[in-house]
Amino acid sequence: MPNSSTLPGEDHKAELHEKDLGAPRSEEFGDVYFSALDGLAETRHVFLDSNNLPGGWQDKKNFTIIETGFGTGLNFLAAAQLFRDTATAGQTLHFVSVEKFPLSAGQIAEYLDHWRGEFPAIFDTLIANYPLPLPGFHRIEFGQNITLTLIFDDANDALRRIEAKADCWFLDGFRPASNPDMWSEKVFAAMASLSHKGTSFATFTAAGFVKRGLEGAGFDVRKVKGFGRKRDMLAGIFKTESAP
Repeated sequence: MPNSSTLPGEDHKAELHEKDLGAPRSEEFGDVYFSALDGLAETRHVFLDSNNLPGGWQDKKNFTIIETGFGTGLNFLAAAQLFRDTATAGQTLHFVSVEKFPLSAGQIAEYLDHWRGEFPAIFDTLIANYPLPLPGFHRIEFGQNITLTLIFDDANDALRRIEAKADCWFLDGFRPASNPDMWSEKVFAAMASLSHKGTSFATFTAAGFVKRGLEGAGFDVRKVKGFGRKRDMLAGIFKTESAP
């Protein structure tokens, strides 16, 4: 159960304002939550296509995605809708996302309203059940086959408390230069412990220290085409079995 304290800076650090063609921007990190060109298209390119989804869950009864940086929830909504559209009977999706500076349900509803129709029922369920910004684990069920677990905490600490094994990683912290704590050696090591051979990952960044950190943790890392005007991004798979 979450305690009654609020997260560091939640009173003002997650506030948004409109800049750069209307893209929502974090005052904490001075960076946008998604591309001003087309946030949903960016999500589909960076996180869905680059993780080979829906192909990745095609032959799995249970599929787990772990995300660093829930933000507005756009990645979750896109993945959940794709799963609902393509999964077969009996398959389940568990989406686990860590967020240190959670937005409010009202902010999410406002900034994703443009895409509300892309996620029938899932969008409204998320907004109606979105938790207060209290530290800890928060679970939302979307029917019988999709579960969202939100962890409001620092990723460096939260990932150590996750027991599930990831089939896929969405690495969506703000720019490494703006938010280096999200891209730490501690995070990369935790990713390795939560992965199995063949676990995939994708991230918008192509920063050299991120590439080296993931490689050092046991991931095969490649540069692929980024979204829009961004030349490169990183994707890859975990090469070996993690320790039990």
